[in-house]
Amino acid sequence: MKFTVVYDNEARGSFIADWGFSCLIESKVRILFDTGADPEILSHNLSLIDVKDFDYVVLSHEHYDHVGGLSAVIDNTSHVLALKSFSRRLKKYISSKSDLIEVLEPFEFERGFMTTGSVGRFIEEQSLVVETSKGKVVITGCSHPGLEEIIKRAEGFGRVFGVLGGFHGFEKIEILERYDLVVPCHCTVYKEEITRMPNAMRCFAGCSFRI
Repeated sequence: MKFTVVYDNEARGSFIADWGFSCLIESKVRILFDTGADPEILSHNLSLIDVKDFDYVVLSHEHYDHVGGLSAVIDNTSHVLALKSFSRRLKKYISSKSDLIEVLEPFEFERGFMTTGSVGRFIEEQSLVVETSKGKVVITGCSHPGLEEIIKRAEGFGRVFGVLGGFHGFEKIEILERYDLVVPCHCTVYKEEITRMPNAMRCFAGCSFRI
């Protein structure tokens, strides 16, 4: 299974950096988690890895830096998972272009791929849980509801091997020592401190790894 960050505040090589986040997961299906802020930048970054079609797009929450690039990929996407609480306008747009799957509770939408369901009150967010041979990998958008709460929800599906994405203001860094892989991206306030951990990997648009 291959994971590639295609949109992030940092970038390497020909990838363009911008405030936002998007991660591509490739296995028997192709899933894009979040779409960054700018459709042109997302299109450019995806062109560097020659990816155009998606089985699913999963949107963590309705902030522009996570849904702004949606127009670049929705015409080539079979299904879009969006929280039930998303605005009527955005859900109508998605429905006109693709199969909208509204999310409230945790469930497995494809074998080996789960959503945490809606987590949080003030800013609702869903995270993606991916089953790998080594355990579950949790992919977060911004972790507004709290990374600890998101991981707790994800652990309902089984042992968590790694965590990837935006961690926001999460500061209980010692908790991350229990996981084999930690990749702090995008809005992570304590990115530098977390990246110094022996189990951590630097995040940037263009970084890729297999599990």
